[in-house]
Amino acid sequence: MGKSILRYGLLYGAPLALVAITLQWAQYRYLVLSMPGEAYVAVVAAIFIALGIWVGMRLTAAPPAAEFERNEKAIASLGLTRRECEILDHLAKGSSNKEIARALKVSPNTVKTHVASLFAKLDVSGRGKAVEAARNLSLIP
Repeated sequence: MGKSILRYGLLYGAPLALVAITLQWAQYRYLVLSMPGEAYVAVVAAIFIALGIWVGMRLTAAPPAAEFERNEKAIASLGLTRRECEILDHLAKGSSNKEIARALKVSPNTVKTHVASLFAKLDVSGRGKAVEAARNLSLIP
C-alpha cells in the first residue's frame, strides 16, 4: 500500500509541480516585459548598495577590544575583599548562590553573607543593581 501511495503521489504531483513552475515562469516573463527601465536600474542599484555595505563590513576591521582592568581604587575605597570580587564576577555571570558556593568550595550561607556585604558596600538592593553598579565602577567587565 505504501508503494502505491508514493507512485500516485509522484504520478499526480509531478505534473502539478510542472504546471506551477510554468505559471510562475509566465508570471515572471510578464513582470519582466511590463517593468520600465528605471525599475531595473533601481534593482541593480539596490544590489550594488547591499554588496557595497557587505564588502565594507568585511574589509573594515573592528577595533580591538581593550583589555579589561579592574578599578583597584574603587575596590580599595569600597573595602571589597578578594572573595567579594570573585563573588561579584559570578553574580555578573548570573550564577545562583549554590552555583557560586560549588565553584568557590564554600557553603551557600557563606555566599549569602558575602552577597549581603556586597549589597551594603555598593549601596544596592538586588543582584542586578549590584552588577550594574559594579560595571559602572569598572569592578567587573
